[in-house]
Amino acid sequence: MPSPARPGSRATAHAPVFEPAFPFFAVQVTDPKPSDSPSPEAEQPFVTHLVELRDRLIRAVASVGVVFAVLAVYPGPSGLFDLFAKPLIAHLPHGSTMIAIGVITPFLVPLKLTMLVALMIALPVVLYQLWAFIAPGLYAHEKRLVVPLIFISTLLFYLGVAFAYFIVLGRLFTFIQDVAPKVITAAPDIESYLSFVLTLFLAFGTAFEVPVVLMLLVRFGVLTIAQLKAWRSYFIVVAFIIAAVITPPDVFSQTSLAMSMILLYEVGIVGSRMLGKYARAPEDEAEKPADAEPPA
Repeated sequence: MPSPARPGSRATAHAPVFEPAFPFFAVQVTDPKPSDSPSPEAEQPFVTHLVELRDRLIRAVASVGVVFAVLAVYPGPSGLFDLFAKPLIAHLPHGSTMIAIGVITPFLVPLKLTMLVALMIALPVVLYQLWAFIAPGLYAHEKRLVVPLIFISTLLFYLGVAFAYFIVLGRLFTFIQDVAPKVITAAPDIESYLSFVLTLFLAFGTAFEVPVVLMLLVRFGVLTIAQLKAWRSYFIVVAFIIAAVITPPDVFSQTSLAMSMILLYEVGIVGSRMLGKYARAPEDEAEKPADAEPPA
């Protein structure tokens, strides 16, 4: 029905205004404004993550650069390579030396070695920057899991490299000189030596990661501690096969690596049991941390 006119009001030419019988069905229609670009609030978290990632990468690269600068001053690339080649030089025949085939090889090889050693020394800082970037998005029990694993894996890799340098290399070169024909004068190339030794370091450093691999497999439910105990005898055979493949063909080196892996296998069983108790997720933890962004 049309609304009654108020006394004293003018009559207008507009159409009469009808009030809806059911007010809750009334809908206010507004003219929508087109918005093709995302809001600054939506872009801000992504930009913030990019800025933080850039800062973390800069710090990681800077740490490697600082260590490289220190090593370049003392002992210097040449002094560092002399230390690196010491296991070979000590077992070369009297009067033999290493050679460099390329024109700039005497400059590039020590420089490359210095960079690799700087990266290895600065590895804890690099891993910390990676950890600091991903930590805000993890659960509390996941943080308790990652920190020990990073520390243990880094330490075991260092131990594997030290084992190869101080124990394996010397006996390897002794074995080579013993079986080499006497009419051959050894003159190893420095570039080939660097590639060979770095491959050996990587193999031993990776082989020493057995406890970390076992703990991760148990943690994610791929294996159980009971299975690891039951498969102990099989791993002994596997350890000797791996040692025969990646070590020099002498009994001492193969036995040393195989026994080390067997010992680390037992350490992995104990560590898996301890890690399961230490990093167990609480039953009531069903949501991501408060500072983590919800999935899009």
